[in-house]
Amino acid sequence: MRLILVRHGHVPGIDPPRFRGHREVPLTDLGRRQAELTGAAIASRWAVDAVFTSPLGRCIDTGAAIAAATGAPTGVLSELVDFDYGAWSWRTLEEVRSEAPELFDLWFREPWRVDIPGGDTLQALAARAADALRAMMRLHGDGTVVAVAHDSTNRALLLQCLGMSLDGYWRLMQSPCCLNEIDIGPGIRVHLINGTAHLDERSDGQALPG
Repeated sequence: MRLILVRHGHVPGIDPPRFRGHREVPLTDLGRRQAELTGAAIASRWAVDAVFTSPLGRCIDTGAAIAAATGAPTGVLSELVDFDYGAWSWRTLEEVRSEAPELFDLWFREPWRVDIPGGDTLQALAARAADALRAMMRLHGDGTVVAVAHDSTNRALLLQCLGMSLDGYWRLMQSPCCLNEIDIGPGIRVHLINGTAHLDERSDGQALPG
C-alpha cells in the first residue's frame, strides 16, 4: 500500500497557538485554499483508491477537497482522531504554562510521560494510529490511500513507520496540508515527510498538536 498522509488545512488556534484536540474548528480561508492545492497536487501524482479522514470536520473538509480532485471515495476512520487534550482543550500555551508549569514543561520535554487530566496519553494515540494503519491495509493493501489526520496522529504514524519510539515525537514537523509518502509491504519505506512545495501560501506549521 502507498499511503499519502496529510495534515488538515489551516484552522483557528494555530496562530496564536491553542491546544485544539477534539474541539471542532473550521478551516480558515487559507486552510480551504491549502486543501484545494493539496488535492490538485495529489491528483497530478497518484491514482488514489480511497481517502480516509479523521472524524473531525477540519479533516473531513480537507479530505473532501482531495476527493473532489482525485475522484476517490471517502470514508471516516475514528482511529485517525486527534490527541485529546482534556482539561487543556482550547487553552493557550501561556494559560497552561501558568496553571500547570511542571506538567507543561514535561509535555515539551518528555511527552510520553504525560497524562493530561481528562485527556489522552501518547501511548493511546500510538495504539489508535496503529489500528488505523491496519484498517487501511486490510481494505486497500495493494492500493494508494490518502489519510487526512492531525499532526499528533501523523507523528505517531510516522514514528512507527520509521521504527522510532515516542521520544522522537517532537522531532517531526507536520505543517498544515503537508504531504507524507510511505510505501508499506513488504517492508516500509518513507519517501517524503512534511512536503509543502505544492502550497503557494504556507502557514508557519508550528509544532503544536491538532
